[in-house]
Amino acid sequence: MTQPRDFTIGKIRLGGNAPLFLIAGPCVIESEAHAMNMAERLAAVAAELSVPLIFKASYDKANRSSLFSYRGPGLDEGLRILAAIRKRTGLPILTDVHDVSHVAAAAEVCDVLQIPAFLSRQTDLLLAAGGSGRAVAIKKGQFLAPWDIGNAAEKIASTGNQKILLIERGTSFGYHNLVVDMRAFAIMRKLGYPVVFDVSHAVQLPGGEGKSSGGQPEFIEPLARAAVAAGVDGVFLEVHDNPAHALSDGANALPLAQLRPLLEKLLRLAALAREWDASR
Repeated sequence: MTQPRDFTIGKIRLGGNAPLFLIAGPCVIESEAHAMNMAERLAAVAAELSVPLIFKASYDKANRSSLFSYRGPGLDEGLRILAAIRKRTGLPILTDVHDVSHVAAAAEVCDVLQIPAFLSRQTDLLLAAGGSGRAVAIKKGQFLAPWDIGNAAEKIASTGNQKILLIERGTSFGYHNLVVDMRAFAIMRKLGYPVVFDVSHAVQLPGGEGKSSGGQPEFIEPLARAAVAAGVDGVFLEVHDNPAHALSDGANALPLAQLRPLLEKLLRLAALAREWDASR
């Protein structure tokens, strides 16, 4: 499989033939205490298994299904909390940006700015994120073919920023359903950037509960295993200590207790995949 260019975020090297990395955290900041606790517990698991970890959580989920769904603490309070997590844990931080006006403030705190899937063609947002100098993670829209995400990457690269992650999260298949085409990973990797599989949103049933999204978390492990065997550079997981009570996306979150055993399996598969690539 084509080896994408590598770059670093903090002390983490991504791409090339670097070890499998993990982007993980709760969907949204529910409180400072909860987000900090999750970051510390995720960091402990990652350290035990020597897995490079980027912590993720959103300060504002502007694309919730319902007007009345919890969105998060907002820009100022959310970034304050993320800054505190970064300072205490030393972890690189990833968060969503939905609006050009948020980019500069988010870039002061976060190491990676994530472009939500629904906004993956928004030129002004992509250019602003690229111009921030921070790494940019683009979620491939559910409506895009895998090769089409190259146009979004090109917009960011036009700013001189080559620190780009391409994230696959499935393709719309009928109503309230997504499917993952395993060919997409090889296609996207040929664009020259590290590819990440967002397992959590691939098992989401968008809008499936009427005023919220549903999910099929029982498919997290088989899809993650397949993607790692196919050679992805990183895995994105929304993880929660009590998914049934999560304020956003609990239906497709991985329970924290299941993270370590899943990572142990993925690491073995990743080692085999990289050994295979090196021998070809």
